[in-house]
Amino acid sequence: MKKFIWRAGIDEAGRGPLAGPVSVGVCAVQRIHEKEVRKIFKGVKESKQLSEKTREEYFARLEFAQKNGLLNFSVGMVSAKHIDEKGIVSAIKLAMKQALSRALVPHQGALILLDGSLYAPPEFKNQKTIIKGDEKEWVIALASIAAKVTRDRYMIKMAKKYPQYGFEIHKGYGTKSHYSSIHKNGVSALHRKTWISKKN
Repeated sequence: MKKFIWRAGIDEAGRGPLAGPVSVGVCAVQRIHEKEVRKIFKGVKESKQLSEKTREEYFARLEFAQKNGLLNFSVGMVSAKHIDEKGIVSAIKLAMKQALSRALVPHQGALILLDGSLYAPPEFKNQKTIIKGDEKEWVIALASIAAKVTRDRYMIKMAKKYPQYGFEIHKGYGTKSHYSSIHKNGVSALHRKTWISKKN
């Protein structure tokens, strides 16, 4: 099997909410640092299996590891407006392109591992899409945490601007209380209007 200089994981968060951006996380590790990085993140699981507190702890470790040159991670986020105008697939592709660029993942010499139904841009020749990859590949799990924490923090921040919707609680997902607040207050600039009209 070909040995790659880099291993990069990619996952998204926020595909299904009624409000807020979609985010795509990328975590890239050079082979020479893999052993050390895996030790720092021993037992890591994909973001949905972790508590908010544990995700934040792992995110702090990601920041520490990046600061110390052990890995590169980045998150791209694309707005509800783009999702309404061009669709969720376009938004995910754009967010992924942003994150890959910021994480400095090279086109050559990198193995790209993606969760679910995601595909990297075609210039990344060595890529593999894995069903439930966030449960099977630690580097995808790290990308999942990066995407989820970054998006959640953004929604909590936006809750101060739009306090009537409770974004800090449901993060834009279609909970009963969220639907109730939409019926009471209408939609905000943060809402995916095409999604709400389809689900009502």
